[in-house]
Amino acid sequence: MKHPEWIQSAPAAAREYVQGRRLDEVECIVADIAGVARGKAMPASKFARQDKFYLPNSIFLQTITGEWADNPAGAFTEPDMILTPDFSTVTAAPWTADWTMQVIHDAHDQQGNPVPVAPRNVLKRIVGLYEERGWKPVVAPEMEFFLVARNIDPNQPIIPPMGRTGRRAAAKQAYSLSAVDEYGKVIDDIYDFAEAQGFEIDGILQEGGAGQVEINLNHGDPVALADEIFYFKRLIREAALRHDCFATFMAKPIEGEPGSAMHIHHSVVDTKTGQNIFSDEKGRDAPQFLHFIAGMQKHLPAAIALLAPYVNSYRRYVPDFAAPINLEWGRDNRTTGLRVPISSPEARRIENRLAGMDCNPYLGLAASLACGYLGLIEGENPRAECLGDAYMSEDELPLTLGYALDIMCESEPMTEVLGKEFVAVYEAVKRNEYKEFLQVISPWEREHLLLNV
Repeated sequence: MKHPEWIQSAPAAAREYVQGRRLDEVECIVADIAGVARGKAMPASKFARQDKFYLPNSIFLQTITGEWADNPAGAFTEPDMILTPDFSTVTAAPWTADWTMQVIHDAHDQQGNPVPVAPRNVLKRIVGLYEERGWKPVVAPEMEFFLVARNIDPNQPIIPPMGRTGRRAAAKQAYSLSAVDEYGKVIDDIYDFAEAQGFEIDGILQEGGAGQVEINLNHGDPVALADEIFYFKRLIREAALRHDCFATFMAKPIEGEPGSAMHIHHSVVDTKTGQNIFSDEKGRDAPQFLHFIAGMQKHLPAAIALLAPYVNSYRRYVPDFAAPINLEWGRDNRTTGLRVPISSPEARRIENRLAGMDCNPYLGLAASLACGYLGLIEGENPRAECLGDAYMSEDELPLTLGYALDIMCESEPMTEVLGKEFVAVYEAVKRNEYKEFLQVISPWEREHLLLNV
């Protein structure tokens, strides 16, 4: 069966998926501030006849609840953006009833300039700063999430899913293969969907929480991997729904259980030599490696609002609860916020363990890379390596969303690298969400304050 010419520009997995079949629909997608997929679905025949479509730029002012933040630029005229397909992102939507493709689009204004508040453009901006210096950033993300029982009443607490044994998934089963087998059918569908979409999974394992799973991805280009995480969140949710449960990427969905992180491994390659700049010619720590760590120690407080973007995010930052809420660094030390894994000199890297899985993957990677970039430019050295239990360290990070936003907006270096217009819009959206949260009375307040104060 003959397909439109644009299919020939798609990755091999997409071409194979529709081989011998009639493509029915194309979903034209852009990620909003929260990382929610916005866009249009259209017949494949119509998509083949157009090279762009339009959406109002106000989608980047929409909060996670669907409300609208005030536009910090003033007038709220909602001009259209021009969205053009990035054919390198074409991938299947294998859970649909018909043959459907998804395509991530680039957002430009009507003068052809990248829309500065579009999250994918923010990450491209940071990658571009590295490229201007002759560097190529490389990342490897780890995704943690929970499979939970269907929850259709938000007033009820989240509980673990029912496993194949008829029992609910148990906690404290880290790395247990039998624990993963409890919801093996969901995992099977995740593998099948990922294969159909051309995504390579480096490994799946059981984490410490009840129904908590971790998926590791191979290292690569930050924009491409952010695209994958964006797609993965959707495919994982779809796989869970097939088996009567939910997949959630909330930072802390279940009281008393650990939270879900998006650990990010970083290295930087010299574009001329192809060598990892974190190692010198003798395989030792290069000065740039220490500068990168120093930048993360210095600037991560200003990036936390992007790595922990919701009120719930800060419930994960609990001392002694498997979440390193510090800026210490150490080799093979999982109590530090910045961990240096065991590796060869060629693979020397730093792992940022502070990001939550609820972050927008484009913005989480952009914020983390921005900290390392500033460190490379400033050329400072980090504090001495932590050789003990970093859980005992003093608090150095903002532990509320409001404080995190204050630090981000007050940081001139962070505002400069992320873009002033983006920071202003991001703050407006998050302040609006926080204001909405304060209107809700929690069960804790009703239980302890109703009759006692």
